Amino acid sequence: MKKNMGSADRMIRIIIAVIIGILYYTGVVSGTVAIVLMVIGGIFLLTGFINFCPLYVPFGITTLKSKKDK
Repeated sequence: MKKNMGSADRMIRIIIAVIIGILYYTGVVSGTVAIVLMVIGGIFLLTGFINFCPLYVPFGITTLKSKKDK
């Protein structure tokens, strides 16, 4: 599994996951919407921590800066 996420992409995903968690635990979202958002938040959190997004692979997307760009 090769890394394909840059630091900005990682931070955005983690922040969104935290916001979704806060919305859930404060009761702003509930029911089916809450379940769907928590699954999405969990996926964002997981992909943010492992630096890999499986959806980027088939499209050839990477937000990771190459060493040539530095």
